[in-house]
Amino acid sequence: MRAVDSGHDGLATRVSAARSRLILDRPFLGALVLRLPVEFSEKAWCPTTATDARKIYINKSYLDGLTLSQIEFALAHEALHCGLAHFARRQHREKKRWDIACDFAVNALLIADGLSPVPDALHMKEFLGRSAEEIYPLIEDKMDQMPHDHHLYDSDPVTSSDDRPSQVDDFSDRDQEAARDMPPTLNADERARLAQQWQERLAGAAQQAMQTGRLGAAIARMLEQFLTPAVPWRSVLARYMRVRARDDFDYSRPGRREGEAILPALRSAQINVTVAIDTSGSISASEISEFVSEIDALKGQVSARVTLLACDCELSPDSPRVFDPWEAVSLPESLSGGGGTDFSPVFKWVDNQDAAPDLLIYFTDGKGRFPSDTPLYPVVWLIKGQEAPPWGERVQLN
Repeated sequence: MRAVDSGHDGLATRVSAARSRLILDRPFLGALVLRLPVEFSEKAWCPTTATDARKIYINKSYLDGLTLSQIEFALAHEALHCGLAHFARRQHREKKRWDIACDFAVNALLIADGLSPVPDALHMKEFLGRSAEEIYPLIEDKMDQMPHDHHLYDSDPVTSSDDRPSQVDDFSDRDQEAARDMPPTLNADERARLAQQWQERLAGAAQQAMQTGRLGAAIARMLEQFLTPAVPWRSVLARYMRVRARDDFDYSRPGRREGEAILPALRSAQINVTVAIDTSGSISASEISEFVSEIDALKGQVSARVTLLACDCELSPDSPRVFDPWEAVSLPESLSGGGGTDFSPVFKWVDNQDAAPDLLIYFTDGKGRFPSDTPLYPVVWLIKGQEAPPWGERVQLN
């Protein structure tokens, strides 16, 4: 298969020039682009650019209207969709909304890296550094917009007049005949194979770019999160709470019926865990409920007494709520909050208690004002997003 159709010499020259510039100026993006053959198309399903995770497709007329810098953007855009395995991460999410979220995620990175966007590229600087999964729930008011390109790897099937499935994008109104000419979507085996392949390509491209010192800051932060092995936050919390559980040997004198010898016995003491929930509005009610349910299950396993605090910029009026190991943790009927975020009230409250907790767990997006002093007791930050607390153990939620 030829990388670029030689029947379109002028167009091929422009694409080759754009790829060469990416390799020289942005070696990470250039390395990804080189993995994708380019095919020119005048089909109705490709009015601009597209990818199926195997190739990049470009409409000839559309390409004629782009500057060289915009062609760089168009190529890098499709390659980054593939490198980030957007074709394998949608899961249950609605396709059009997922496609929009993916474009917001990719475009913010490319524009922050200095590339010139193509016309109609979706962009909000607030989404810089956020994953498509994080952006997805934030774009309810953006559903009248559309990506500038087509994501062919993940089209939802639409039944045609002869009852055969045709791959038509959710937001496309093109006829069924044109859809039959589209590249086939990925099946489950192809999706899994390509996801692994693209992760290896992404890691290799990142390593090469870092060795040359030419990796943009925004992309570097994204890669650090994306390439870090995912550890389920439930497992991390469970392990951390079990470590804090104070199992120790007890040499207290037994009852007379047990004999006169004093032998060591392994006994478990109750641990005290303070759980703080950020109610500033960035975390959904369903996520809070899921988190509280997990804490409830864990506390029974390690015999933990849980003190629940809700806080935005101040503690909620119904805080604290205290639950013994045999009591089910529950949220109040309504969580007050929605303001700014200040973590200090939670730690001030703890400081005013008779004893420090064995562990404090803070569920938050990490965007707020932190106390200047590091507490003496262990703190675990369960973070939704990419923020990095100045101290404590950080556990990634998503």
